[in-house]
Amino acid sequence: MDFVVRPASRPLRGVVRVPSDKSIGHRAVMFAALAEGTSTIRRFSFGEDNVSTLRCFEAMGVAHEVVDAPVFPKGGRIRVHGLGLFGLKMPVDGRPLDCGNSGTTMRLLSGLLAAQAFGSTLVGDASLSKRPMRRVLEPLRARGAHCRGAPHPKKDDETAPIRIAPLIEGEFLGPSEIELAVASAQVKSALLLSGLYAHGVTVVKEPTLSRDHTERMLELAGVPLRRVGSLVELDPAGWDGCIAPFDLTVPGDPSAAAFLVVAANLVEGSVVRIVDVGVNPTRTGALDVLRAMSAGAQIVPKGEEGAEPIATLDAMGAVDANGVGMVAANVGGELVPRAVDDPILCVAAACAKGTTVIRDAAELRVKESDRLAVMAEVLRAFGVEARELPDGLEIVGKPQGKLRAATVDAHDDHRIAMSAAVLALRADGESRVRGVDNVATSFPGFARVLTDLGAEILETP
Repeated sequence: MDFVVRPASRPLRGVVRVPSDKSIGHRAVMFAALAEGTSTIRRFSFGEDNVSTLRCFEAMGVAHEVVDAPVFPKGGRIRVHGLGLFGLKMPVDGRPLDCGNSGTTMRLLSGLLAAQAFGSTLVGDASLSKRPMRRVLEPLRARGAHCRGAPHPKKDDETAPIRIAPLIEGEFLGPSEIELAVASAQVKSALLLSGLYAHGVTVVKEPTLSRDHTERMLELAGVPLRRVGSLVELDPAGWDGCIAPFDLTVPGDPSAAAFLVVAANLVEGSVVRIVDVGVNPTRTGALDVLRAMSAGAQIVPKGEEGAEPIATLDAMGAVDANGVGMVAANVGGELVPRAVDDPILCVAAACAKGTTVIRDAAELRVKESDRLAVMAEVLRAFGVEARELPDGLEIVGKPQGKLRAATVDAHDDHRIAMSAAVLALRADGESRVRGVDNVATSFPGFARVLTDLGAEILETP
């Protein structure tokens, strides 16, 4: 499927919701499955990534029911009947657990399944089967897990399928203390989940703090956790091993909201309000960068949902009648783990005055695509000067006038597809973004939301 995008002919206006945060959605399903009783998850997005997690647990005997059918973009309500910490079962006939396109599902499940008394195999689609997994598997092996990935086709690494052998009688996971070279919520979460079953303490130290949804949910569940800066320690000694069932409303995804914030800022006269968005400070790096570029959104706090802060975002056109408004910024250091999944920042940089430099973002090369290389390719197609760095990009903005209409390939990467579609709003003619099917993994209905705001985006076969 392709997006066909016409340049914006009028301001974007409206009040919208974005799909619920898929990072929290994954974890809500996992903790509900491990709880002793029935949990309710409200505003579950039913995006393809979250559904992959739900189906994996269903295959391991965790029943769920849809109470309220999903209504876009509000999501739906599900009940998950947890089996307790030791209640998961081997899938029927030892069938592989299909993680689809979701790296979060695969990496977090690797930690959780490493401690089980049954073997399992984790598989994914073609894109996920190229992503590096050794960063998770090595520290799990170091604490006694029997897990192994397939040889990576292009580098000295491991990838899916991941095979995890059971712990036999007398075996257990030992303590783990690790200092990560690169901040990673997925690696950290996999180790913490394995630590629920370990004989000993789990300590993870990151160079900078990555998203902390797992830690917040562990604390909410009563798991003994100690946090100091970017260090987290889980000591199960004295814990009864019981996770109580819960009722949780998942906030709107701040990464999804960032696409609408930038779209509003690119189109003169736009006023877009996005309600009930999660504003966990470990996730708002993109909003912080956009504010520094004079392209942000006013954040109106609304309290908390569960352990997560939420807010309303008010975004307005930063670009004046001459196309000037946004300014370049330097992006690096501690900001990067809080914004590393957001190539939409490159779109803002393309329309800002000056040269934006993004550094310390080598992690973008091992996402659904090499996002540094692909975004540079997309920007150049639209007539924007972009130079790849080993760990980032230099982008020379074109703040005045229109960009060149283009046909670009999203390389089966949902965030590239959405970024290119937003950039096309500033083009001088009709543009086409090819290969956008994966947008549904994180933002189902993306084109419909922008269309409701006044953009002209068609989805074509």
